[in-house]
Amino acid sequence: MNKKRRRLPYKPYLKKYARKLRNNSTKSEVLLWLKLKGKQMKGYDFHRQKPLDNFIADFFCFRLMLVIEIDGASHLLEETQQKDKIKEQALNKLGLTILRFTDKEVYNEMNYVLQTIENYIENFEESLESE
Repeated sequence: MNKKRRRLPYKPYLKKYARKLRNNSTKSEVLLWLKLKGKQMKGYDFHRQKPLDNFIADFFCFRLMLVIEIDGASHLLEETQQKDKIKEQALNKLGLTILRFTDKEVYNEMNYVLQTIENYIENFEESLESE
């Protein structure tokens, strides 16, 4: 069966900004990217700084419909938390799941971060098997 690949909307002007973010990644983004790139995470292809709708996701896997966000210190601010909530709601409406981690979790608890992502993948795969 030949399924047509679903396209997710994005604003083309975000591509340039996403490229800028990729070239200026935070330390926590670099550390997690080293674990996700090259299909290291159970064979799934992740992209970093991916434009989706009106936003840019830190990491995105199309097959999993999964967004991974890493929150630095600025995400403690009320204004940023409101923006995060709006972003999360919009991405959820597109059928995407968001996993959120803090910089500190990536720095100090990488095994927890990776295990959480692996657990998501295992649940995702189990849900496909039961369909």
